[in-house]
Amino acid sequence: KATLRMRARQLVCGIWSLCFMFCLFCIFLHQTTAKRKLKFVSIVFRHGDHTPQEFFPTDKHKEVAKQRGYGQLTKLGIQQQYELGQYMRRRYSYFLSVAYKQCEASTGREDIYVQSTDCDHTLMSAQASLAGLYPPTQGQIWNSRILWQPIPVHTVPLSHDNLLYLPFSHCPKYNKLLRETFATRDFQRQLKQYRPFLKFLATHTGYPLKKLNTERIWKLSDTLQYEDINNYTLPVWATHGVRMKLIKLSELLLQAEFGFHKQIQKSRLQGGILLKTILKHLSDARKPSHHQKMVMFSAHASTIVALQMALNVFNGKLPPYSACHFFELYQEKNGQYTVEMYYQNNSLRDPHPLTLPGCRFRCPLERFTQLVSPVLVHHWTGEC
Repeated sequence: KATLRMRARQLVCGIWSLCFMFCLFCIFLHQTTAKRKLKFVSIVFRHGDHTPQEFFPTDKHKEVAKQRGYGQLTKLGIQQQYELGQYMRRRYSYFLSVAYKQCEASTGREDIYVQSTDCDHTLMSAQASLAGLYPPTQGQIWNSRILWQPIPVHTVPLSHDNLLYLPFSHCPKYNKLLRETFATRDFQRQLKQYRPFLKFLATHTGYPLKKLNTERIWKLSDTLQYEDINNYTLPVWATHGVRMKLIKLSELLLQAEFGFHKQIQKSRLQGGILLKTILKHLSDARKPSHHQKMVMFSAHASTIVALQMALNVFNGKLPPYSACHFFELYQEKNGQYTVEMYYQNNSLRDPHPLTLPGCRFRCPLERFTQLVSPVLVHHWTGEC
């Protein structure tokens, strides 16, 4: 009997040992096979190709405005944005639902929230991108010949846009910083090489030299780019070299708007506002009650430059049409949250990774927030 009891005890101990070993194996297997999870995405993109917002006085193609209007997305622009939406669908097919989910009454949230500046070409760009991202499926198809469905795009009047329509000119402190920037030795040294070029532009465009300010230079560059892309006959003076020099001048003026002099102070009043909003979205996405997966912003080249200046990752190049900055929040195997950034400035290539200075590419969210804290302002109106 004693022997039987001993064998029974040994059998029970053996079974428990096997169970314990099996549990350890399961834990080890989970740790080695668990994957990091994408939790949230924030996207900021520039609009697609559009008709000019203004024509220079000597321009022979002013009739375009009568036919197509000012600042309207072109067929090419629609295609650019539609393809951007298709790229998003491929990139996030495992993350976003195949069918667009409307706002749920229980949570008051959609899978995706889209905001645009109140400009025709950015609103149209958002809609074209959504058409590529969410083509209607099965029960959503309301007309078999039209594979499109309406998806909300939110906006506010430009006069009240303190998020995307940059630079914010209604900020006295920023305007003071800008005047200081234009007076700095560094900026004047770089602008000096363009003074003969500015006189050249004034002579050929019909603009008075004093009227060739930053905004007009940007618009002139956009106009010539539009006419070149859409196969209009360019003026003899608007050679490839002239257009490239105009882009370089635009890039210099863009950097002056958001950098060069007291960049951190400028970022607090400009791109840091959008960055703060994006960080709040990333932080909120960690909550179990959070259901939203993506926020998309349809904006301008200046929006992307201001944002990247605030992050200190701007490459000095004018963002092309449909350029796109991605923020991705991941939950790692150990439960930690990290942020990855990507920038797509060439539609034929995958976006390239961006690393926040002072952090690794997969930057812990807490470290990311700490590093950008100098450009985050809490009372914008008071600081302005």
